[in-house]
Amino acid sequence: MASPNVLDIQVEHLSLLGDAFIRHAGRPAFCIGGKEHSYADLGKAVARVRCGIRRHVDDAESVVGVVANDDLLTYAALIALWAEGRAYLPLNPDAPKERNAIIAERAGIATLLSSEDGGHHHDLRMVDMRELRSSDDLPPLQDQPAECLAYVLFTSGSTGEPKGVPITHGNIATFLHGFDQLGIPFSSADRCLQMFELTFDLSVMSYLVPLLHGACVYTIPKNEIKYGYIAELLEEQGITVALMVPSIINYLRPYFEEIHAPALHTNLFCGEALPVDVTTEWSHCVPNARILNVYGPTEHTIFCTSYAFERAGENKAMNGVLSIGKAMVGTELIIVDEDRKILPPDSKGELCLGGGQMTPGYWQDVEKTEQVIFMLDHNGRQERFYRTGDLCTMDTEGDVLYLGRLDHQVKIQGYRVELAEIEHHARHFLKPANAVALAVLNALGNNEVALVIEGAECDTKPLIIHLREQLPAYMVPTRLRFVDVFPLNVNGKTDRKALQRLFTA
Repeated sequence: MASPNVLDIQVEHLSLLGDAFIRHAGRPAFCIGGKEHSYADLGKAVARVRCGIRRHVDDAESVVGVVANDDLLTYAALIALWAEGRAYLPLNPDAPKERNAIIAERAGIATLLSSEDGGHHHDLRMVDMRELRSSDDLPPLQDQPAECLAYVLFTSGSTGEPKGVPITHGNIATFLHGFDQLGIPFSSADRCLQMFELTFDLSVMSYLVPLLHGACVYTIPKNEIKYGYIAELLEEQGITVALMVPSIINYLRPYFEEIHAPALHTNLFCGEALPVDVTTEWSHCVPNARILNVYGPTEHTIFCTSYAFERAGENKAMNGVLSIGKAMVGTELIIVDEDRKILPPDSKGELCLGGGQMTPGYWQDVEKTEQVIFMLDHNGRQERFYRTGDLCTMDTEGDVLYLGRLDHQVKIQGYRVELAEIEHHARHFLKPANAVALAVLNALGNNEVALVIEGAECDTKPLIIHLREQLPAYMVPTRLRFVDVFPLNVNGKTDRKALQRLFTA
């Protein structure tokens, strides 16, 4: 399943991990629930799980399920599966059992590695990793061929059915090569945040890159309030590198005056639009951090663009949203129209991605793959490109400005409306409060604009007056709701679907 766009880049992350286990044996690799685990501990755990895979997993099983718990054995299982030439499929133990069953069936997995009690799938072979024993005759970690699968993640589909995204070791190697070119100063002294569920691909960068450099990975216990725990880690543990979703700092915004995290030297944001105003305020909490806005869908391996926030000076933005920047090394960016023709600079269109980070295609779904991956004559040769579904524009310097989702472009009274524009004007008036614009059906079956505001209820007349001064009448929200705190989905992003249900209940 090798991607034809994979660059001629050496795949070496497994052998480098093996070296890290030895060179940094006495240093902490993970801090989980306040307990440190050394690289020696991690190496021993990987060896135990490798032995278990050899004893309990059939040679024909290329993809193996892993219950995505927050413990050392679970992280060891991911590396062990790679070492044994298998890919991992993470299943969130807190997700609905029916959804996990659908994913397991579609992926065709027969074995599930787990570090806890309880049957997640009675029809799968369950391997309790706590009962595994190691062996002294295992070969060292060896790198896998570029075309070998590393993991398969199932993401939400527009039809409500999850879709499988396979990623190869070549895809990961291309990402790591591009990431290295960003110039982020990693060392074994770093303390790195890992705030993501293992079912979300940003987790891969958050554990893999630190481990390759002998750094320590700090995870978030599932029973903790995520944003509060992150604030504590930043201050009390002196986190130095953090990849976050923007929703986290929206949650922390009321506490910015109390947060001071001078140890943070690199702060990356990904997964959602990053507002300039919130970033500016947050920058005072992390005075020594280089702040990068990065972007990338699961289908293009973690992230593939980068824009450095300027503390002093102008930042490129659209509708108050920071630019997602230029392509990382190994990625091609183009903006196309509805006929997939490349548009000139400063034109609005769909952002498409090419290069060695692109998935080979959706898991056992040729039809869905052909809907979003296409061939295009580019730079004198035929190249594969992935349609992101994101409405963007690219300036003459190659920086991309994010305008919103194409599926968030809605028709109101016959006019095409970008919900991000409404959100921008509402947030500007309400700041520091947050707001989300939605399209909802009225009693006649027509779309109208709704606005959900985070925080205590207040008089909305001044807001509506402001929006009428800034927007055409058909874009002014006609329905408003207040919520104390915006709900987050399992990936830490604002749960727009849950907000939508406020108007259908």
